[in-house]
Amino acid sequence: MSFCPQTAGSPQGPTPLAAAAVYQRLKPARRLSLTDKAGAFLDLLEIEPGGPPVTQTRREEVRREIERHGFYEHSPEELLWGCRFAWRHSVRCIGRFFWKQLEVRDARGLRSLEDAASQCVAHVDAATNAGAVRPLVTVFAPARPRSKNTLRIWNYQLLRYAGYRAADGAVLGDPAEAAFTEKCLALGWKPPAEKGRFDVLPLLLSGLRQKARLFEIPRGCVLEVPLVHPEWDWFKELGLRWYAVPIVSNMLLEIGGIQYPAAPFNGWYMGTEIGARNLADISRYDMLPEIAQRLGIFSNRESSLWRDRALVELNRAVLHSYQTAGVRMADHHTVAQAHVRFEEDERSAGRPVTGRWDWLVPPISGAATAVWARSYDPTEYSPNFRYQPSAYC
Repeated sequence: MSFCPQTAGSPQGPTPLAAAAVYQRLKPARRLSLTDKAGAFLDLLEIEPGGPPVTQTRREEVRREIERHGFYEHSPEELLWGCRFAWRHSVRCIGRFFWKQLEVRDARGLRSLEDAASQCVAHVDAATNAGAVRPLVTVFAPARPRSKNTLRIWNYQLLRYAGYRAADGAVLGDPAEAAFTEKCLALGWKPPAEKGRFDVLPLLLSGLRQKARLFEIPRGCVLEVPLVHPEWDWFKELGLRWYAVPIVSNMLLEIGGIQYPAAPFNGWYMGTEIGARNLADISRYDMLPEIAQRLGIFSNRESSLWRDRALVELNRAVLHSYQTAGVRMADHHTVAQAHVRFEEDERSAGRPVTGRWDWLVPPISGAATAVWARSYDPTEYSPNFRYQPSAYC
């Protein structure tokens, strides 16, 4: 295991024309050969201010590896910058202004599920950083030609709460995790004797010449934040809490044509992810009716906007609780303003301003944020984090 060092490169930035030419070759295209994809990635590295130097010797080395093996390996510096580019190109992420802060844990040499599980737990601890959450990605071995033993992480996120489905269809906990919880139970997971709404699921890993196995996450490394309200003392009676760091673990990282099926990554939470989605969605914890009842504003008339008023108070509680606990979190207005700065940086560098409007606009007060009236190019350039088929469906 090692952290990739940031290497010094040319301080001068690319000309807009140079960047535009490179990005034409970074568009998703299945017909490109691995040699072409690798070459385009090296071109991107070469024009990146502060990036590692790309020599002709390195280009020839990559070409020979591909010709001989149908594959090539990224250097530690290439991996670091490839991961940062993948975040910069993530059209669904509103937090990309901080892409240069991403750190990489290089776990490509691990050969057992036990070691992989240990490094997933280490990622949780390192990313949490006692509440000072830092952007982090752990990269496991890439998929190789004709190999079926690549590591897969079955979890949607490294940390997630169980959803226990009853015979009548009701779910205790997180309904979004009901199917995965059933899979874990079928494989032998033993939940707490008294099941609750916030039971942390185990890790489920497969590959590396081993069948799917469960690994418990030590409670001591999972930082959770009990939710309280800045004004209403009764709010803590709801018994709500959430974990500190969202670590997405089911996506595929692609860099220069090389695919990494296991590369858990995280930034830090935007408050609305918890307060306007995880705890508020009807298909998730659906807390708005109970909060509205407690506030005395519940109504059968939707025009009373009881949902909106309860939603604001829930989001106030989330932001207040994380701030009080000293856990890094951002509000949606601040993050939207930072994304506008990110867009300005991209435009100045001659890079396309990409994004998915339906993902970038926050789920609360969208029209009041800085990104509402903007439009974006949804192209998912390489490198990138991409969806891949579920490991268990």
